[in-house]
Amino acid sequence: MFLLFGMGPTRRKLLFQYPDTLRDALTGEAVCHWRTRATRLDAAACTVTMETPNGDVRLSEDTHGVWLEASGDRRALTTGAPVALPTFAESPHAAVLRILHAEVLVNLMPFGPVPNLWAYPRPWYRDAAMVLMCLRHTGNLHLVEPWVHGLRSPYDFNNGGIPEADNLGQVLYMLALVDARHHPLVEKIFQEIPRFLDGKHLRGLSDYAEHPVYQTKWLKYGLQHLGLDDPYRIPAEYDSYSALFWMDYRDQHVPGPGFSARDIALYPYLGWAEAHFHRTPPPLPITAAPLPLTWETQASDAEYWRLDQLFPATERHRSCRPHTWHAAEMLLYLRDADAFVAPP
Repeated sequence: MFLLFGMGPTRRKLLFQYPDTLRDALTGEAVCHWRTRATRLDAAACTVTMETPNGDVRLSEDTHGVWLEASGDRRALTTGAPVALPTFAESPHAAVLRILHAEVLVNLMPFGPVPNLWAYPRPWYRDAAMVLMCLRHTGNLHLVEPWVHGLRSPYDFNNGGIPEADNLGQVLYMLALVDARHHPLVEKIFQEIPRFLDGKHLRGLSDYAEHPVYQTKWLKYGLQHLGLDDPYRIPAEYDSYSALFWMDYRDQHVPGPGFSARDIALYPYLGWAEAHFHRTPPPLPITAAPLPLTWETQASDAEYWRLDQLFPATERHRSCRPHTWHAAEMLLYLRDADAFVAPP
C-alpha cells in the first residue's frame, strides 16, 4: 500500500510507502523516515497522518503543493503549477472520485501524461486522450496544454513502432481541447488518413488488431470537436473495441462478444469503458482499498523493470499502479452513472 504525491507536471514526485517512509518516486532516494506507532492514509484528502514518539506528523497535498507538518511547523516539500481539486460533492462517490482524480494528476510528467510514471517513459495518445477528457471536466487542461501544443507526430509509435489509426482522431481531439485548430499536425493528419481508408472508414491496427469502428469513431469525434468537415462513415460491422467508445455514436454499434473476465482483470479500463457504453453496473468493485485504486497488468509494451528499485516483486507480477486510463475511465463512468450505480 502506498500513496503518491506530486500532482501536475511541475511538482516533484514523492512516494509514501506505508507505514513510515517517504521517497523520491523517480529515484528511490529516501526523503524522510519516521518511527511510527500508527499510520493512517486518507487518499481522498491526499493526506497521511503518522503518530510518532515526538507527536503527530502530517503529509498532505493541496492546490499549491505538498506539505509536511510536524512539531507545529509546516513546510513545503514541493510546489509547482496550481492544480484544481474539485470535491465532487454532488456525487455519492465523491471520495472515490477525488482519489481517481489524484491518480490521474500524479501521472502528469514534464514531458506529458503517461499511463504510469514508472512503467511508461513516454505518453500514449490513446490513454492521454482519456486523461485530457478528465482534465477538461476538472479545470486542469492548463497542465497539459504546452505538451499538446508541442506535439509533432500523428502517431505515438508505442505499440511495436506501429502507426496506429486511432491516434489520428485522438490527436485531433486533444488539439481541439486546447483550441489549436491551426496546429501543423492537423494538416499532417489529413495527409495520413488515406493510408488507412477503406471506402469511407478507417481500417488499420490498434493494439495489434484491426478496429475499424473504434478508429473511425475517434476520427469523427476529433473532426467534430475541431469543427471540420466529416465525410467518414462508421462501418456496420462487429468490432470488439466499439464499446470502448462511449462518448458518441452509440447507435452505430454491432453487438458481439464483450471482454472476458480475464481481460477486465488485467486491463480494467476495458471493462469500465464497456460498462459506460452499455450503461451497466460496475465491472469491478468500487472500493477505496487497496491503494492505489487503479492498475494494469501484463501489458505487452510496459517496461515493468523500471519499478524494480521501489517494488522488487513487480517484475514477476508484471503490474503497475496507478494507471491513468483505468483512473480516467472509472472517473468518467462514475461522473455519468449516478443514475444506475448504487452509492458505496
